Amino acid sequence: MSHIPVGPPLPGFPPSDGFPPTGGPALRPTWGLAIALTVLLSLVIATDVLALGADLNMRAVLDSLATTTEKQADRADMLYGVAALLQGTLLIPTAVVFIIWFHRSRVNAEHYTRDVCTLGSGWAIGSWFIPIGNLWLPFRVARETWESSAQPAPDGSGRKASTLLLRAWWLLWVLTLIIGRIGSTLYDKADLPHTLRLAVSVVALSDLLDLAAAVLAILFVRKLSRMQQIPAAPYAPYGAPTHPAP
Repeated sequence: MSHIPVGPPLPGFPPSDGFPPTGGPALRPTWGLAIALTVLLSLVIATDVLALGADLNMRAVLDSLATTTEKQADRADMLYGVAALLQGTLLIPTAVVFIIWFHRSRVNAEHYTRDVCTLGSGWAIGSWFIPIGNLWLPFRVARETWESSAQPAPDGSGRKASTLLLRAWWLLWVLTLIIGRIGSTLYDKADLPHTLRLAVSVVALSDLLDLAAAVLAILFVRKLSRMQQIPAAPYAPYGAPTHPAP
């Protein structure tokens, strides 16, 4: 993959810690990965919509067992299973591409400033696999990457980027994990219509939160990729042409 050329430092915005623009890993574009993630997360949204419909259909069947035919019950069960299968199938490729993009974005952040990044770039991968710690460590890496990648103001001074989008996405993601685990446990233990109805309702809430989290994840990925694509700031010279993301 081609590398973004890095020019001399901007006046008033020297590299932090004496980190030279030509040292360390090369600044690499992430927009191709961002596009791939947009496609994958859009598919996640579509499967969440399908899953939510399957949840509501199953709930309706459970609410009217006295008048539900065996064929209707089998159809509801099949739709529920297909939706779960599609969600599980998309999980691995989406997670793999996201972590690759996440790590590359974190490495790129060192070309903007190292002062903000207190965790090494390896944490962009490893933090996802630490039990309990994966509920906040990836967010910390994401926040530091986001703040490091904020473009300087026209006068070369620092500019703080709002983390509202990042915080909203992460909150929904964590809630999805927690409520999804609760729903799955309730579903596995359900042995009566009313307990199964409760389990399906909790799973439906999880699917709805996952849908919303996927939407915010797309916005987060595209925004951060744009922030790192204008141009190899802050080392690009004044007057250098920019090539914003399409």
